[in-house]
Amino acid sequence: MSSDDRPDSPAPTAFGPAIAHHAWRLSGRIVAGVGQLLLWVLTGIGRVLRPLGARIGAKLNGGPPPAPGVTATAPLPRWIHIWVEVADSWYFAPLTGLALTVAALAELAPRVASPLSVPGAFAVAATLPLVWRREYLRPVAAVALAAFAASLLTGQVLLITTTVAALYTLYALGRRLPRQSTGVLAAGSAATVAVVYLSTGTLDDVPWPAAVVAVLAAIGLGDARRVVESAGRTEAAAQERTSETLTQLMAVQREQAVMRERARIARELHDVVAHSVSMIAVQAETAPYTMDELSPQARAGYTEIARTAREALVEMRRLLSVLRADAQPEPESAPQPRLDRLSELIDQHRGAGGQVDLAVHGDPRALSTTVELSAYRIVQEALTNARRHAPGAEVKVDLMYLPDRLEVRVRDDGAAAPTMVLNRERPAARTAVLDDPAGSGHGLVGMRERATMLGGRFSAGPATEGGFVVEAELPLDREGNPAREAPR
Repeated sequence: MSSDDRPDSPAPTAFGPAIAHHAWRLSGRIVAGVGQLLLWVLTGIGRVLRPLGARIGAKLNGGPPPAPGVTATAPLPRWIHIWVEVADSWYFAPLTGLALTVAALAELAPRVASPLSVPGAFAVAATLPLVWRREYLRPVAAVALAAFAASLLTGQVLLITTTVAALYTLYALGRRLPRQSTGVLAAGSAATVAVVYLSTGTLDDVPWPAAVVAVLAAIGLGDARRVVESAGRTEAAAQERTSETLTQLMAVQREQAVMRERARIARELHDVVAHSVSMIAVQAETAPYTMDELSPQARAGYTEIARTAREALVEMRRLLSVLRADAQPEPESAPQPRLDRLSELIDQHRGAGGQVDLAVHGDPRALSTTVELSAYRIVQEALTNARRHAPGAEVKVDLMYLPDRLEVRVRDDGAAAPTMVLNRERPAARTAVLDDPAGSGHGLVGMRERATMLGGRFSAGPATEGGFVVEAELPLDREGNPAREAPR
């Protein structure tokens, strides 16, 4: 049996398509290589001329770039801005296409008796379709390139305008088509140039290497431009994803900061409430021993009250362990402060080099432990922020005792107060708070949470008369009369 009759012999037609496929891919790589080589050359020339370009650019640009929102007055930025607007407009393609057509007819006029001739028809067919190149690039390119090739094959006069239009069309196709299609375009264009040189003498005045390089360079530059634009879009998408990730991370950090502050407040309130419940338990346990004439039912009632109070303390400790945000609880070595210790806080601020004045308005009176603790912590955090962001500034603390609320106002006159941004994440909430973008701490978050917990109002930001001001309103009705509802 001959070798041709063996079943495992390769098909005789497989060799041809493989060669065509490799030639197709090779042509695309050649075009890309020519375009990349041109980019390297242009980049090298740009680096050599960079010092001179910097001087010329400084004169044309008029110095450093203007601030956002300010119109550029230097020649180059103004003209570039106008050019970008025109190039992006819908009428740019029609105007340039018509301009190429008029230029082609004007160039042809000295060589022919009338534009209504075969050369005139070829000139119009090679340029006028570019009017619609933005919407229908491939059909327009087919008509324009076919008309230009037909004019060369029929021996018509070679026009500079139609040549520029053809090269620009090849550039536009290379910029729009994928890499494989660009290789097919380059191979077809080179083959067309070879046919023109072999069949006619239209391009005898142009060296064939120059013609081939011009065709491949136009397509290669378009392909290189497509790669640059694709890389720019990829980088922009990556930056957008990074920005979204950072935004989500910042949101998580803010949420964690709020949870930590709430856990801290919960620990403080635990100490306050635990002290009160312990007093209830102690008094209930000692009542049977201090009162002689108690019935058995009364003694049993006091015992039940003491037992319930002890169980409440245990449950409160369990609740605190659930709310705790950190791994280890923060032990308190001293009882929770109240407003009677505000003078000690003022002395500490003065001892650290700060200047502070305390003014009390209204009739001072004993308030609930929660309200006084919240007011103390708000003043403490405000003084800490003043020392951190406006060291040496004069601070004024105002406490205003009103019938239904306690108002706290802390203002410093330092110019170094940080610029805060209004947090509008919860526009329906009663508490308006300003967050610190520098991330130096979460004091404002804690102050907001303390005011919100009491149903009050809180604001912080630059004062109109200069410096920074923190204001809080802590209502008393919610503590003194829980059943009373706020007016709507």
